[in-house]
Amino acid sequence: MKKAYQRYLEHLQAKLNKVSEQSEKIELAATWISQCMMENGYIYTSGTGHSHMFAEEIFYRAGGFARVVPIFDDALMLHKDASLSTEIERKEGYAAKLFENYPIGKNDVFIISSNSGRNTVSIEMAMIAKQKGAKVIVITNLKHTKSVDSRHVSGKMLYEVSDLFFDNIGEIGDAATSIEGLDFRVGATSTVIGVSILQAIMVQATENLVSKGYLPEIFSSSNSDEGEEHNNALINKYKGYIKGL
Repeated sequence: MKKAYQRYLEHLQAKLNKVSEQSEKIELAATWISQCMMENGYIYTSGTGHSHMFAEEIFYRAGGFARVVPIFDDALMLHKDASLSTEIERKEGYAAKLFENYPIGKNDVFIISSNSGRNTVSIEMAMIAKQKGAKVIVITNLKHTKSVDSRHVSGKMLYEVSDLFFDNIGEIGDAATSIEGLDFRVGATSTVIGVSILQAIMVQATENLVSKGYLPEIFSSSNSDEGEEHNNALINKYKGYIKGL
């Protein structure tokens, strides 16, 4: 029998191979992103629990767009109180408070990830962004989300309030690898697959823009001398608008 890491990596590769089955959606999302950039819009992004990593993945990232606005909230992340974040992400009305200082609108795109897609804050954030005219893109786990009930009063799951959604092709509970003698599986896959989908969208959007003669503002590596100077110019330009820069 193959070792656990070998089985896990093979499982991941099989999932990555299946991502191409969502190629039409990737190209549509990339079209929306490129239109957003050409119309001087912003990519807003958020997530709760481990899904906040998706927002970090495209914010202030080498090779990533400068006009990315992450909506980070300490109470919804894991670095201060992980168990509390689980409670907060189920609170009705919390999303509206988060959006108070973010002027998201019709030229913008909102990207949110949630593996279960059932919790109130993520669903309400998507609803608010949509109400304000932004395109809403969701990355979720359809197998998991269809196995549970929504925690939102509407009864809807996150993918049901999106303009476009992607399936991270994960298992119920996310962990994928069984170990003999252990009751629970290990090795989550949602981050690896979800981030691959997300970056695929971004690189295609970039190619779309360049092919149209539009050179997008892209961060370089701050660990190279020329990259640091380039990035500082972008930081100075957007620091007053994008929180966290």
